[in-house]
Amino acid sequence: MKSALLLVPAIVAVSACQQPREVTAGKAWIRLAAVSSNPSAAYFTLKGGPKDMTLIGVSTTAAVRSEMHESMNAGGMMSMAPLKLVALRAGGEVAFAPGGKHVMLYGLKAAPGATVPLTFTFADGRTVTAPAKVVSAGDPAPE
Repeated sequence: MKSALLLVPAIVAVSACQQPREVTAGKAWIRLAAVSSNPSAAYFTLKGGPKDMTLIGVSTTAAVRSEMHESMNAGGMMSMAPLKLVALRAGGEVAFAPGGKHVMLYGLKAAPGATVPLTFTFADGRTVTAPAKVVSAGDPAPE
């Protein structure tokens, strides 16, 4: 019995080392623009699966158009540049968060408190969809 109990931590340790089976998207949310004619911004965290992947786009049926961007601070000046693709390492993580990578959503039709789908498209043709909670311009990120 004692030797069987010693195996439990070993089994847990080995299972924790396994790579995730699929890429996942989580903690997705959208902050509405303060001015309705301006684009809103989507944020989320991608977790890599068993192999390296390349994110080539993020879209939603609730917006007319979407673009991946990255905000940067260069010598005290904030700027933004479009991203054509984002590498996601096997088992790694990429966060799209305020002040960094984000998705601009143009013509978004959603109200605060709503949930809209975000669809992530990868270079190999795979797609993953995750729900994104919509918050007002001045509200904090949802928990």
